[in-house]
This record gives sequence, C-alpha cells and structure tokens, in this order.
Amino acid sequence: MILDTLVQAPQYNALSPRFAPAFAFLRQVHESTPLGRHEIAGEEVFAFVQQHATKPVAERKFEAHRKYIDIQYIVRGRELIYWAPLPLLTTVTMPFDEKMDAALFAGIPEAVPLQLRPGHFAILFPADGHAPSCAWEEPTEVLKVVVKVMV
Repeated sequence: MILDTLVQAPQYNALSPRFAPAFAFLRQVHESTPLGRHEIAGEEVFAFVQQHATKPVAERKFEAHRKYIDIQYIVRGRELIYWAPLPLLTTVTMPFDEKMDAALFAGIPEAVPLQLRPGHFAILFPADGHAPSCAWEEPTEVLKVVVKVMV
C-alpha cells in the first residue's frame, strides 16, 4: 500500500510501466470529467470516475483483487480507506469472483485508516485488503477516480 499526493506520483512509475499512463490520466482529471469508465490503455489500464456519499466503516466491506492494482484518487471531498494485510482478513463474505476481480471480507479492528483529501491517492496491491469510501468524521459527497492497473 502506498499513500501519497499526485505531485509525488512520478517516483512510482518504476514499479510498473503501466503506472505512467495511469498517473497521466489522473493529472488531467477535473471536476467536470464525465462520470463512468474511461479507457487509458485497453484492459491493462482503465479508470472509473465516481461520485458518491461516504459511509460509516461498519457499513463497508473489505475488498481485495488479484488481476488489478487499484489507484484510488480523490478529486473533491475526503474519505477514509481502511487498510489491512490480506492474511488478516479471515472472514470471507464473498468468495473471489473472477469476473469482478474481487473478494469481500468482514472488517477487523486492526485495520489502519488512510486519510485521503483532494490530490491524494492510495495504491492498493493484491496483498492489500481495503475498505474504500468510508466517512472521515461524517458522511460527505466525494468525487474520486479508481484507476485499475493490470498486475
């Protein structure tokens, strides 16, 4: 898991050749970017621009992926993403679904809250269980981008 700001993003390009186009897309995102799926590099890199209300962590499930790395970026608003190493998430609520590239898990008290504000991103690898879109202090509207980067 990596938590940083978009200004610092170029230093992570060495981790994957697919990160450079992902971060280039994020640098172009603004408040009026259309919601929905955006193609970046076919099935290797694509993004979802989303607007939603955050929810209390008790209402969120942890998720994990196998095929894609998530880069979750905040455009407007703020949210918490709770993080936990995948081996600690032992209560499976939805077994891994190949088509969705996701498994869901019940939360754990040891989860670490990551605070994301506009301009912040979190890179979440397959070993990173995460519960996104959690309310920071109270539920609020968030405009965010989730870039899916093939492993």
